[in-house]
Amino acid sequence: MTPDTREWRSSTTYDYLDRADVDALAWECLRRNLDYQRDYANSIRTASELGPETEAIGDRWGLRFPRQAQPECTRTTCFLDAGS
Repeated sequence: MTPDTREWRSSTTYDYLDRADVDALAWECLRRNLDYQRDYANSIRTASELGPETEAIGDRWGLRFPRQAQPECTRTTCFLDAGS
């Protein structure tokens, strides 16, 4: 989880940020945050799939975790329902 800082002086190492969208740039900032790293490490030790621990870390850091799709079937058709 800790970013590799060996190449921090090399501008070519960060060229991809010139083309990054908002989500990618936000992730680059978030993953370097020591408080987030601690929260993440604690959550993967205690969380079970998309439980309350996952929701708490999502709320604290402004993250969204998509729900798993659930099958919604009728006699003749079957669709995946992403939830609402």
